Amino acid sequence: MFPWQQIDTVLLDMDGTLLDLHFDNHFWLRLVPQTLSQQRGISLNEAQTLVETAYEKVSGTLDWYCLDYWQTELQLDIIALHHTLVDRIALRQDSLPFLQALQQQGKQRILVTNAHPKSLALKLQHTELQSGLDAMISSHETGHPKEHPHFWQQLIQRFDLDPQRCLFIDDSEVILAAAKKAGIGYQLGISNPDSQKPNKVFSDFPAIHDYQMLFKELMA
Repeated sequence: MFPWQQIDTVLLDMDGTLLDLHFDNHFWLRLVPQTLSQQRGISLNEAQTLVETAYEKVSGTLDWYCLDYWQTELQLDIIALHHTLVDRIALRQDSLPFLQALQQQGKQRILVTNAHPKSLALKLQHTELQSGLDAMISSHETGHPKEHPHFWQQLIQRFDLDPQRCLFIDDSEVILAAAKKAGIGYQLGISNPDSQKPNKVFSDFPAIHDYQMLFKELMA
């Protein structure tokens, strides 16, 4: 699938790519509307409509991923709510073996996430993810989400990367396209980001549902 001898660095998204996206989907699509419904004394349907409208307004921007923004916008204690669901934070079963295999083959492993630093810290605290990484960056450190070309420029500069020798793995086709446009050499989609939902279909990029599918080529 990939010429691994031409890849020095693997850039990896976090939520849905290394971690099960079920935590985030449950949090933002169920717990937040439920809490808003209770707090404001409105129906669940009204709360869901309110939340969906608020989400759409900032989709694709850094605010969409910013916990501080949502704390103010929704008047909810977003951080405290996160702590009520920590038991749902989980690595994909195939993530650590893949990260370890990359290390064995001398590949640099960089976490590249839109997650807010507070969310990132919580997820690192409740998983073994950090043990499988060489470096990490949150888009909030750059002032631009991964959808924006300035994010990729700063990423390449910070880690002194040869973008043509990088593979980027993400569960979002929009973000994979942004990486390709920014000059990242190789892209790969994850078709099953949420263990509780059906697989996604990727139109423009190769995609897998299990990192084991890469092992034979990687370890050759």
